[in-house]
Amino acid sequence: MVVTSQSQTKLSSAEPSVRRIPRHVAVIMDGNGRWAKERGWPRSRGHFEGAKAVRECMQGCLDLGVEFLTLYAFSKDNWQRPKEEVETLMGLLKRFLKEYTREMKQHGVRVQAIGRLWELPKDCQEQLQGAIRTTAHNTRLTTILAINYSGRGEIIDAIKQVLADVEDGRLQKEQLDPEIFQRYLYTSRWPDPDLLIRTSGEMRVSDFLLWQVSYTEFFSLQKYWPDFTREDMRLAVEAYMKRQRRYGGV
Repeated sequence: MVVTSQSQTKLSSAEPSVRRIPRHVAVIMDGNGRWAKERGWPRSRGHFEGAKAVRECMQGCLDLGVEFLTLYAFSKDNWQRPKEEVETLMGLLKRFLKEYTREMKQHGVRVQAIGRLWELPKDCQEQLQGAIRTTAHNTRLTTILAINYSGRGEIIDAIKQVLADVEDGRLQKEQLDPEIFQRYLYTSRWPDPDLLIRTSGEMRVSDFLLWQVSYTEFFSLQKYWPDFTREDMRLAVEAYMKRQRRYGGV
């Protein structure tokens, strides 16, 4: 089920019920380039402002008590963009982690990452691993950065590992079911997303968490990512709380 909302929609003054807050929110951060283009600015400015919106998004999750936040930071397909733009995105990733890791540690945010991280530039890998180590013992909010990530690629990587385990005798093919298969995914340590937010009004998943969003509620926000605020997170969560999740039932 998908609900779209204009950014000017008023928020409810009532505090969300703790029992119905989504444990895991995933976000497709879309629209940086279009946001910049509409203002006559280079795409790099949109990415820079989009990095600031990540902070707002995390604060919104902390305010509401969301336990897990997965951000689609850089897809496998993004390597096809102009070299200068890719370098800008990698630089922003390093800058964001350098500037905000201490703040995230102070606020109880734990940083994790998924994707083919070993293919990232070495300096990006080092900055990312540093943030993961520094925040390893935090428990308020786990923020999972999907970097060099592909949902199809994740499933293929999982299948390869399953086949290797069957060949080595660690797994019988008759044992394989969705629960067992899920243990081979990058996200095996965390629950599936309850809510998926996409900015810019687009209505597609773009190769993001293809296995994990089977029963996820979708929320499309009619604004570009650089304009996202913690109040938008509250708006999305309130919309989620009004829904009845049926998981294929009635």
